[in-house]
Amino acid sequence: MLARRKFVNVVMLTLTGVCTVTTVAVLFVILGALIVHGASSLSWNFFTRLPAPIGETGGGMANAIVGSAQIVGVSALIGIPIGFLAGVYLSEYEDKKFASLVRYIADLLNGVPSIIVGILAWALLVVPMHGNSALAGSIALSVMLIPIVTRQTEQFLREVPLSLREGALALGASKWKMIATVAVPAGSKGIMTGMILGVARVAGETAPLLFTAGLNQYWGGLKDPTASLPVMIYKLATGPYDEWHQLAWAAGLVLIVMVLTANVLARMILARGVSVPRG
Repeated sequence: MLARRKFVNVVMLTLTGVCTVTTVAVLFVILGALIVHGASSLSWNFFTRLPAPIGETGGGMANAIVGSAQIVGVSALIGIPIGFLAGVYLSEYEDKKFASLVRYIADLLNGVPSIIVGILAWALLVVPMHGNSALAGSIALSVMLIPIVTRQTEQFLREVPLSLREGALALGASKWKMIATVAVPAGSKGIMTGMILGVARVAGETAPLLFTAGLNQYWGGLKDPTASLPVMIYKLATGPYDEWHQLAWAAGLVLIVMVLTANVLARMILARGVSVPRG
């Protein structure tokens, strides 16, 4: 019996090790391919110049980098406050019937394919506005960001010890003051982690931006068609020119480095644990 247990233990340990190595290897293969194909195209011009006209060499993707930052930034300004307040409600003001409905809708939105969100945003925003715009893209991404932030906020607020809440209420604090000065600060690190991961998640979305933000070879404002890194990667990678393909690899490398940086930052914050305010 002991020998059988040892054998099963060795087999399962080997399987888990192989699966772990495979998972990590996939990431390194992706990073390696991007570095091999895209690093040579990275230069100062890549970050500072506009795309070159067809047939000309050189150029960069400054407009797409700024456009992505603009679209994702506005989506964060829209989605994070709404998702945060919804998460606070689910955790602190839970009404069994309505809260269950909100939670179900949030989970449902998390599972909706991004292309469906893009089509919906196109029908409700792009068509009435008679054109693509960065604002439409930001709203589409915020729809995807809201449920992520909502559920993450709820999860980390529920991890705050009940004794902290009871202590604040026993000292005469109102419920809202208790939430603002005790519960939220105590779970702030986890909540911030969820927000960062949510922003990193939507930053790489392509389908919603294809329908909403569109594409622009020049600088674009909130009400104009605006280039973004995911859409530019799609356009360049499917184009007929080798120069475009090289730029697509370089843009992919920049995008994945941005997403990995956000994930590493979130993990560093989460590694410090849930903070507890000290009086």
